[in-house]
Amino acid sequence: MSTALAPPRARSRLLGRDVVRLGTTGLRARPMRAILSALGIAIGIAAMIAVVGISASSQARLNDELDRLGTNLLTATAGKSLLGQNTTLPPDTVGKVGRIEGVQSVSSTSALSVPVYRSPLSDPDATGGITAVVADESLLRVVSGSVRTGAWLNPATSDYPTVVLGHAAAERLGVVSPGTQIWLGGQYFTVVGVLDPVALAPDLDRAALVGAPAATKLFGFDGSPTTVYERSADDAVDRVRSLLGPTVSPQSPSDVEVSRPSDALAARNAANQAFTGLLVGLGSIALLVGGIGVANTMVISVLERRREIGLRRALGATRWHILVQFLSEALLLSALGGVFGSGLGAAVTGVMALVNDWPFALPPVTIAAAIGSTLLIGAVAGFYPAIRAARTPPTAALGS
Repeated sequence: MSTALAPPRARSRLLGRDVVRLGTTGLRARPMRAILSALGIAIGIAAMIAVVGISASSQARLNDELDRLGTNLLTATAGKSLLGQNTTLPPDTVGKVGRIEGVQSVSSTSALSVPVYRSPLSDPDATGGITAVVADESLLRVVSGSVRTGAWLNPATSDYPTVVLGHAAAERLGVVSPGTQIWLGGQYFTVVGVLDPVALAPDLDRAALVGAPAATKLFGFDGSPTTVYERSADDAVDRVRSLLGPTVSPQSPSDVEVSRPSDALAARNAANQAFTGLLVGLGSIALLVGGIGVANTMVISVLERRREIGLRRALGATRWHILVQFLSEALLLSALGGVFGSGLGAAVTGVMALVNDWPFALPPVTIAAAIGSTLLIGAVAGFYPAIRAARTPPTAALGS
């Protein structure tokens, strides 16, 4: 007697569109819980992207500023001798520096030991940190400075008691426009100009700058510079830097301190980058907290939907189907938070760049990494609840 063989049982398959539909079932059933869970992820991602974007925009602004100002400016100042005594630069310093091969332009400033006040009635102790400085007529061009209002010193005004105020000095003296008189060295000086902030020479922001002829006649200025500013060809900066000390003071080169102002800007940016790393760490903690929120949501979802799980198992769903359903739900929840957080972080970066007049610079890889990290967080957070749901026996689930 022959027996008919039973047809093989077809293996159940879960299509991609079914995975998406099942994954969104729990989210659509409890939208408020889903929104709050996704919000935790979004806050962490937004914080990280905003910090990285703001830092990148600030870096782009610095690079633009350095490109505009140039990184070939060197300064030479009088330092201290081996015995710790203050030294001075010789009066012919500017001429000697100008003869170094590769030097394109050179200028100098000289500090005067005279007080600067708004008027003779001002409090003698309220100097506001303003210093009187003798300036060469070529100074502004060498340091890439600009005049906000009025005019810079010229051969005519340098012979008379006229002064150009740095940005901070004008604010502290309450000077808004040229034509105002201030009390400098025991007599009135007429303000002929106010400078914009000088990025590569911030000391000039707090200075009251006068011409050398007037300083010589009124205060006995001997021509010795305090600070020398030098511009050289880009490929000659390092060589000129090594020659400045021996050229200015052949007997004691170590008495001359040479610096590169652009290095100070780069160091400031490096400090900002370190602070950025700290903020990214805090954003990562927020992202971790958001992942814990997703895990909590998924665990509660499994407990609340035991009857649904039991019914699906009784109708033929395999453990793999249940696992994929809850894992996809966790991934979708995290992806929603990642996309929203990325948009929010990019928007914050754009606003900060607009307010501070920075170029908008947000590396695309940051967005990709942010969304990728949210998917990873979602997978880790949803794996245990998905395993727990897949291992739930149908009879126990239906009887709960």
